[in-house]
Amino acid sequence: MSLKKRIAIMTSGGDVPGLNAAIRGAVRAAAYYQYETIGIQRGYDGLIDGHFIKLHAGSVSHIIHRGGTILQSSRSERFKTEEGRKIAYQQLREQAVSAVILIGGDGSMKGAQIMADESHIPVIGIPKTIDNDLNGTDFSIGFDTAVNVAMEAIDRIRDTALSHDRLFFVEVMGRNAGYIALESGIATGAEGIIIPETKRDLQLLFESIERKKDWKNSSHIVVVAEGDETGGAYDLEKIINHKYPNIHTGVTILGHIQRGGSPTAADRILGTQLGVAAVEAISREQFNVMVGMINHQIRHTPLKDIRNRPVPIDNKTIEFLKILSQ
Repeated sequence: MSLKKRIAIMTSGGDVPGLNAAIRGAVRAAAYYQYETIGIQRGYDGLIDGHFIKLHAGSVSHIIHRGGTILQSSRSERFKTEEGRKIAYQQLREQAVSAVILIGGDGSMKGAQIMADESHIPVIGIPKTIDNDLNGTDFSIGFDTAVNVAMEAIDRIRDTALSHDRLFFVEVMGRNAGYIALESGIATGAEGIIIPETKRDLQLLFESIERKKDWKNSSHIVVVAEGDETGGAYDLEKIINHKYPNIHTGVTILGHIQRGGSPTAADRILGTQLGVAAVEAISREQFNVMVGMINHQIRHTPLKDIRNRPVPIDNKTIEFLKILSQ
């Protein structure tokens, strides 16, 4: 394919820390390879409405430390319709776009594959989701910051738990995957980690409470992924209150606080690396792939092969969780 040297960049789905680093990396790489860049504001909805802005190396200065996305984002129902997609593709053609860099999660990558198939305009995906549940990369943009935000919050909650000899349930994001709960729970020394991928974690929690319920001046922290089959932190609290009526409990829902704020160094570096890698893929005509980082190396995975990736659970993982619950 003969490129006209104009790349469009968009962010889609929920915001995460590190998006601006990826935008900056892509725009700076495009300038290096002498491509023009335009930004699509508000994701797929903005594409349909023709909300484009010019981007250049100077316009992305001083954004690497900022949370959110300078291009804004959306979850589009209109792009799911054939009529909406036709309008979107026409907008790209009118802007003489040669390739699209889309920064998004699982749903956005499915949309990217549809766009590439129907419009015949190449699309390069960059993975971002605090859930870290996409294959094709070891880590997605936003995950490290979300874990660190959760860790800091849980550390603060433990102070209250210790002061009042209370068992606290802290709910973190993770609709289908328990990566945030697992890593923040390990990092904070939680007595229980409840994730969607296994039902044995609840039994481990019961065993931990049995061992410690007579302890004095102690705290218990249980980190719960929102998508766990128990129904989340409040439903789990009801289960524990019914089984152990003498234990004082509390619930904290961290919610969208995990998606905001300045990105960590890891997310700034990863975002920058993947932004540059996306433009390099275009320069080499490696189209319709998602760029990811596997074993510290850039890897390309076809968009059609991108899937949700739950936490892998085996006997070793269960044994690990059991050791930590002592």
